[in-house]
Amino acid sequence: MKANSISKRLQQWFLLLRWNKPSGRLILLIPAGWSLWMTPSAPPPGELVLLIIAGGLFVSGAGCIANDLWDRRIDKKVTRTKGRPLAKGSIRVSTAWGLLFVMLLLSFLILISLPNESATLCLSIALLALPTILIYPSAKRWFAYPQAILAICWGFAVLIPWAASESSLAGGLPLLLCWSATLLWTFGFDTVYAMADQNDDKNIGLKSSVLTLKGKAKKVVAISYCAADIFLAIAAYFAGVSWIFWPIWTVATLGMQREVFILKEPCYTTSIFSRHFTNQVWLGSLLLLGLILSRIN
Repeated sequence: MKANSISKRLQQWFLLLRWNKPSGRLILLIPAGWSLWMTPSAPPPGELVLLIIAGGLFVSGAGCIANDLWDRRIDKKVTRTKGRPLAKGSIRVSTAWGLLFVMLLLSFLILISLPNESATLCLSIALLALPTILIYPSAKRWFAYPQAILAICWGFAVLIPWAASESSLAGGLPLLLCWSATLLWTFGFDTVYAMADQNDDKNIGLKSSVLTLKGKAKKVVAISYCAADIFLAIAAYFAGVSWIFWPIWTVATLGMQREVFILKEPCYTTSIFSRHFTNQVWLGSLLLLGLILSRIN
C-alpha cells in the first residue's frame, strides 16, 4: 500500500514537471543543439552535450512548475489544462514550491559543473534568464504577445551552450542569427500552440498573440518560420557547414510551411495544433541532424 502511494506521488511529480511529454523537453533542447553544433569548436565533447541536456531538463521542469503555480486557478477553467496536478489539487502548492527549488538547485549544479573557464559567464547568463523564465507565466495577464516572452526564454537556450563551449559570446553572425532564428521559430510554434486555448483565453480575459493578431496569426506564423529558416541558413553558411546540411535544410523549410498550410483547413480540432507542435520537434530535430552530419562529415 505504501509503495503504491509513493508510486502515485512520483507519477504526479512527473506530470507536474511534464516529463511525461518528451516533445516539450526536446523543443527546448533543439536550439541548444543548433548552438553547440554551430560553434567554431564543433563537434562538442560528449560530456558538454550531456550537461546541456541535463540542464535543459531541469530548467524546463522549473519553468513548467512556475507556470502551473501562476496559473493553478486559471488552468481549472481551460479545457486543455484542467487536468494538471495543481489545477485538480492532486499536488500541494507547498510540494510544487519544493520541487521548483530542487529543479533550480539542480540547474545551478549543472552550471558550476561546466568548464571552469566558461562557468562564470554561463552563470551570469542564467541569472539574466531566470527573471524572464519566472515572469513568463504571468505575461498572458498583461502583455498582448506573451509568446514573445517565451521566445526570449528560448533564446537563452542558445546563449548558454555557446558560452559553455567557447567561454565567450563573441560569436558574430552565426550566434546572432542562430539566436534570432530560435526566437522566431519559438514565437511561431507557441502561437500555434495558443490557438488550442484561444476560446478559453478570450472568455477568461487572458491575452495571447493569437487573439491579438486575430485573422493574421497564421500568416505571421508562416513568416516567422520562413525568417527563422533563412536566419539559420545564413548562420550555418558563416559557420562553415558542409554541403550535406543544405538538402536537409530545404526539406525542413518546406516542411514548416506545409505545417502552416495544414492549419488553413476550414475545420480543425485541438489535435491538429498538438500535432503541429510535435511536427515542429521533428523538423527542428531534422535541422539539428543536418548540422551534426555537416560537422562530422
